[in-house]
Amino acid sequence: MSAIRIGVVGCGAIAQVHHLPTLQQLSELFTVTAVCDVSAGASEFVAQKFNIAKHFTDYRDLISSELDAVLLCQTDPKTDAALAVLNSGRHLFVEKPVCFSLQEIDAICAARQSSGKVGQVGYMKIYDPAYEFALSEISTMKNIRFVQVNHLHPDNSLHMRQFDIRRFNDVPAPVMESASLGRDASRLQAIGKVSKEVGSAFYLLSGSMIHDLYTMRGALGVPSRVRSCDIWSGGRAVTMNLEYPNGSRCVASWVDLPDLWDFRETLEVYGDDKRVIVSYPTGFAPSGMLASVTVQGITASGVHYTQTPKIDWESAFSRELRHFSDCIQHGAVCRTSVEDSRHDVKLIIDLVKAFRDN
Repeated sequence: MSAIRIGVVGCGAIAQVHHLPTLQQLSELFTVTAVCDVSAGASEFVAQKFNIAKHFTDYRDLISSELDAVLLCQTDPKTDAALAVLNSGRHLFVEKPVCFSLQEIDAICAARQSSGKVGQVGYMKIYDPAYEFALSEISTMKNIRFVQVNHLHPDNSLHMRQFDIRRFNDVPAPVMESASLGRDASRLQAIGKVSKEVGSAFYLLSGSMIHDLYTMRGALGVPSRVRSCDIWSGGRAVTMNLEYPNGSRCVASWVDLPDLWDFRETLEVYGDDKRVIVSYPTGFAPSGMLASVTVQGITASGVHYTQTPKIDWESAFSRELRHFSDCIQHGAVCRTSVEDSRHDVKLIIDLVKAFRDN
């Protein structure tokens, strides 16, 4: 089969550091035919750097060009662009957060189903080899009692400064104002009028802790109840207590530690006879920094053991794009579909409501 012709909308850090280099490495699967950014300078720079024929400043012009799929990683909101991609009959890969409100995600899901095209969300940690190994271990646990998630997040600039990321101060003021108004409208539709602190936490949950929410869902299923949610440190920290159908609890925290270089993100699952702990590097980790998994257990003869298996080197970003290709070319069932992401949109709204109501 011929390579999938793909366009990329959004030429910022995640595109420059991960998506475009990865698409270039997967040249047998993808051909990047065009890029787009509201910054003309960014669009032109990226096109030249990665030898891409066409560059635009309006996503509608990109969609009108000859391509099979579109990768959306531009500044939020993405809803209008996602709908335009699907309604044009193109496959969609959309970076997190897909959107903010249930009305938006329902519209995207309806467009995806009507188009019959692939709609995949950029939940790259699902494809991490360490996480996949952890899932295989978690599936054998007889009785999960407790889950803990810690996401201690330094300022991204500490990790991004090691990359050659170009930014341009040329976005027209009306475009910036329109994006800001769009985000505000989506947030209002999702959670109503809230304080600045709660609004900040809502975007934090949607844009960063979303990684923890979807990996928790992949490992444990959908929680049956939000028992509590605390928003603190001026909206730069969130702690939640979730209940699952088997009665187990998950305590998860995201905390902003802006000046601390050491990024920490862990998923810890504890059962009667086994513990599984996954530790992730930052999303802006250079090639070679891998997630890790540790398994602690007890054998039938009562011997306690600890295993730290070696993990594949291929990055989660590469594996998720390989999967996107497999869904398009061979009809594979999408592991991170826009339909599944609705659970995460709803949970974030429920978390904010739990804090607000209590």
